[in-house]
Amino acid sequence: MLSLPLFPLPHPPQPRSALAPPALGLTRNLLLGPLIALLLALIAGIAPARAQDVRAQDSRAQEGSGTLLLRFEGGAPVEAPRLKADAAITVSGPTARATITQAFRNTTTEWVEGTYLFPLPEDAAVDTMKLVVGDRVIVADIRERAAARRVYEAAKAEGKAAALTEQQRPNLFTNAIANIGPGETVLVQIEYQQPVRSSAGTYALRLPTVAAPRYSPAPPAVTSVVERGSAADPVPDREVIAAPVLDPARHAPINPLTLTIDLKAGFPLGQVRSATHAVRVEELSASERRITLADGATAADRDFELTWNAAPDEAPSIGLFRERVAGGEAVLAVVTPPETASPTAPVPRDVVFVIDNSGSMGGASMRQAKASLLIGLDRLGAGDRFNVIRFDHSFDTLFPDLVPADAHHLARAKSFVAGLQASGGTEMLAPLQAALRDATPEETGRLRQVVFLTDGAIGNEAQIFSAIATERGRSRLFMVGIGSAPNGYLMRHAAELGQGSFTQIDTPDQVTERMRALLVKLESPAVTDLTATFSEPGIDVTPARLPDLYRGEPLTLSARMGQARGTLTLTGRIGGQPWQTRLHLDAAQEGTGIGKLWARAKIAEAETARLTGGLNAEAADAAILRLALDHGLTTRLTSLVAVDATPRRPAGMRLASTELPLNLPAGWDFETVFGTQDEAPQLPPPPRQRRAAAPATQMAAAHAVALPQTATDFEIRAWLGALLLALGLVLSRRRVAA
Repeated sequence: MLSLPLFPLPHPPQPRSALAPPALGLTRNLLLGPLIALLLALIAGIAPARAQDVRAQDSRAQEGSGTLLLRFEGGAPVEAPRLKADAAITVSGPTARATITQAFRNTTTEWVEGTYLFPLPEDAAVDTMKLVVGDRVIVADIRERAAARRVYEAAKAEGKAAALTEQQRPNLFTNAIANIGPGETVLVQIEYQQPVRSSAGTYALRLPTVAAPRYSPAPPAVTSVVERGSAADPVPDREVIAAPVLDPARHAPINPLTLTIDLKAGFPLGQVRSATHAVRVEELSASERRITLADGATAADRDFELTWNAAPDEAPSIGLFRERVAGGEAVLAVVTPPETASPTAPVPRDVVFVIDNSGSMGGASMRQAKASLLIGLDRLGAGDRFNVIRFDHSFDTLFPDLVPADAHHLARAKSFVAGLQASGGTEMLAPLQAALRDATPEETGRLRQVVFLTDGAIGNEAQIFSAIATERGRSRLFMVGIGSAPNGYLMRHAAELGQGSFTQIDTPDQVTERMRALLVKLESPAVTDLTATFSEPGIDVTPARLPDLYRGEPLTLSARMGQARGTLTLTGRIGGQPWQTRLHLDAAQEGTGIGKLWARAKIAEAETARLTGGLNAEAADAAILRLALDHGLTTRLTSLVAVDATPRRPAGMRLASTELPLNLPAGWDFETVFGTQDEAPQLPPPPRQRRAAAPATQMAAAHAVALPQTATDFEIRAWLGALLLALGLVLSRRRVAA
């Protein structure tokens, strides 16, 4: 990326003998650029320049140890608490119950507060948190977010042990633990419920283990001046979704994770495997397995995925489960429609491929994305048209418009894709809008599809969802998640809003298999016009509007009712032919956690309605808050807080506040994301991201060649503006004196 100033710079001063007579306004013109640049930097820097108690300190004696020294304002460096985590998950048919235990160990002689950013599945219903200090177990309460924060801060100030769990995104949370004593280990246990995903007969459970660094577009203090407009900050919480990241070349992996999964499928099992981790699989019965990590523990640097299939001829086509909850029953239905009975003629398609080549895609992710796109190009038919868009901090469209999928255009596209290199920021909004832009919105007889390949490492998800909802038109959006730690919340929800599907590619050996499965979906007629009708009145069902389905995809819906009785009738069209099935609710099997999943789905529905204009903010927030408090769930508006009753930290003893560092996601290239250490200017850290292995004064900032993926270069402009301002004032005084 070319590092250009926001405003034209004045010409360098000439020797006095060469200067023309003073011109009116010359000094004013000379100072205008620096003044604006300085004002811009001050405005943009207010929010990013938060009072960070935590600064990473370089300790060369500890390089390679995984240890990170942090300091607090006015104090000597303090080692960050060490973290270990254990995940215990029980799968019961269509749902899973997980307990994540995080052990924070304070190895210093100081009293410490630790803050840790961590991911969870995007559809997790987080309902329990416990703080364990010695032999004391403190169970958290669910409260409105602001009230929970006040309780936590008061307990911290009083020297009490306290913990606070807050949702920053549906798949991104923070834990804050106050008053960890010298040499002490405290535990935080978080529990959640989640659904089991299935597609084409394969069931999957996913556990994110690392919060990948996210790119946040520039705040309006920058964009509004440049574009002469004004807008809300696209990432108002940009600071709380960032954490220090360790350079794997300088530090060993940290935050080890152990994992045990008790799989109770409810049907005889076939293959059980993990493509992301080496695992041991112990057979307990025909339908039960116990899965553990083969190495005992692993670094938290990639998502864990477990998949399983039914034994031959044992796969259930209909899953109907119910759970008694306060005030009635909750029902979960998982129905896989049959494949098209007779093959249909292929429908010509217009396909726009969008590939992310920003810095976070460096290394293995870029290779996977390019291989996936090339497979997609090879699957285009003679009657199809296509285009390719690539993006980082800018974007390019290969052809001015859709072109025929002939040998000439395909060769150009393949050459274009082969030459892509990962660099730059992740400005996703503009290329998404370009891909959805439809020159012939009234055209019929052709399918319009957008295939979007990215890791989704951005912070402005709300902007993306709003754009899809308002600009999708007749397009269908298919999201392809690339890499070891993709943003599942963005990918899955974008696909739902785009009436497409989400495909995850974790490793290079999955590219061919999973891209082929996706492309078969694109080429197959969808199950359309789906409706769900209950024979009994007063049923609260989600989703309210059923999505289109593609080959092998099940329909999943949940409902709340007084009593599970009567029938549920599903109707739709498959390949233009009508399809219908009827389920008897009183035949549903007993399930667990279904009520929590219904409430979580209703909350997600209200969030979508808020973002897309279906509900105003007040109505959506009221619905979310009611559901969260009734069901004890952590949301954007509610948090879990646990406080010990007895003060522990002696009066007058200082408290060091530290942010725990994260591993870089596996397969990411540190220097592509953050820039090299030699290139980094001697400036404060940018607002979006910090390299935990570097001194605080050498955090990555934008550079003329290697652009750190998650930062803007406003700091450089601030210093440049101040320097030019001072120079302008000196020249002004000399001119007056002359």
